[in-house]
Amino acid sequence: MTDQIPQSQPPLTPQQERQWAMIAHLSVLINLFTVFMGTFVPLVIYFLHKDRSRYVAYHSMQSFVMQAVCSFGGTLFAVVIGGFSQLLPGIGLICLPVSCLFAVLPVVALIYGAYGGIQINQGNTFKYWMVGDWVGNALGYRES
Repeated sequence: MTDQIPQSQPPLTPQQERQWAMIAHLSVLINLFTVFMGTFVPLVIYFLHKDRSRYVAYHSMQSFVMQAVCSFGGTLFAVVIGGFSQLLPGIGLICLPVSCLFAVLPVVALIYGAYGGIQINQGNTFKYWMVGDWVGNALGYRES
């Protein structure tokens, strides 16, 4: 039995890059049926393809961060602010509308993610507001 060194996989073609980046963005639609499981799809795509394509790594990571912020952060803030309004009933008139605004974040993520997937599929550049620059700087990626 011979020891074989695993060969690194070849880089992705531009068509494959667009396909995987689009899947990462559109994975937000899985949240319609599973509440938050779609958030982990871009993370899996990132780990599978980060060494084969910086483009896919960038788009999958920004999709993951955006979904995590909107799904988990929006839900957490809505629950915390809603609960706070129950503790102090006089403040409820102020806290409840704010809680409703945070509860809308997952819906925003659905629309924004679908738009991002369409843009990537058409070959256009796309980055989420604020998240795209932060992820690009963290990964050392500049989209041309």
